[in-house]
Amino acid sequence: MKWLSLAVALITPSQAALRFGCSTLSIQRLDPLVEPGRIPSAHVHQIVGGNAFNATMAGDIGEQGSCTTCTFSEDFSNYWTAVMFFKHQNGSYKRVPIMQNTALPNGISGGMTIYYTQQDFNSNGNQKITSFKPGFRMTVGSPTTNTLDGAKGHAGLRFVCLENKGTRFPELPDFPTKPCKGGIMTVHHFPSCWDGKNLDSPDHQSHMYNTAKEAFSPAGPCPASHPVRMPQLAYETLWDTTQFNSLWPKDGSNPFVLSFGDNKGYGTHADYVFGWKGDSLQRAMDSSCMFTACENGKPLKSQAVAQMNKCAVKNSVIEDLDGWLPQLPGMRME
Repeated sequence: MKWLSLAVALITPSQAALRFGCSTLSIQRLDPLVEPGRIPSAHVHQIVGGNAFNATMAGDIGEQGSCTTCTFSEDFSNYWTAVMFFKHQNGSYKRVPIMQNTALPNGISGGMTIYYTQQDFNSNGNQKITSFKPGFRMTVGSPTTNTLDGAKGHAGLRFVCLENKGTRFPELPDFPTKPCKGGIMTVHHFPSCWDGKNLDSPDHQSHMYNTAKEAFSPAGPCPASHPVRMPQLAYETLWDTTQFNSLWPKDGSNPFVLSFGDNKGYGTHADYVFGWKGDSLQRAMDSSCMFTACENGKPLKSQAVAQMNKCAVKNSVIEDLDGWLPQLPGMRME
């Protein structure tokens, strides 16, 4: 309970918000959160962040990594999502490449844009934000969600049909129903209210509570059951679906599928394992910096794109993920 007491005692507000890029660390079938120790896991993930990532992660990840694919060199956290595939009318599959966000420095290899904000995207600064703790982990969404109403109920888990890389609306609860000129973006917002006690829970979600209604909209007060306001964590992944636009089925049906076989997008989900070194994330949340102003030691150490792209881990699962595949990796033939 000492963390809860500390959160209550430190009520000085700040204006911090982080937005940064992480290049791809690995694309393989590993999931140390939902399927710890299983090699391979059930479906393919795109992973970014620190190189301590492996099938069985435990302890203080911030002290275990030697490099990270993220802008901030003190961030050894791992962030991952399911991979998107295109399904050809002949039944074969091809992995959809990942693009970098236009708001980030040029040259980032695939990856994701990561956000740590406060109450919402534009009006931070009215409350104390308590950093995640060593050993903390969580998921959002569920691959078992299989209805549109269920998908709509996952606030902040959305798809955007891109006109260009700057497009952010409208947000959709399922895959777009037409070819998108600029690709497809997947968005994953995590809950930000913590119970103040548990670093994880059996379902990897119950120790957290969501009070945001959508995207970066203002979040409501945290309930008594989960009283500690933590950073609003979010991922954006830009998928280069444009190369498949000419192959769109003539009947207009959606040709994209997530790596666990979901061709609706209802089950989109994401995983997080905290790994910021020492008190670096708390220092950032206590500061008044926004986005790139937080770099170069003000207050966070940062690194160049070449260093981000250089960091990698060896694949524990060796299988073909490129070219045209007869089936999704890990999935049975239809």
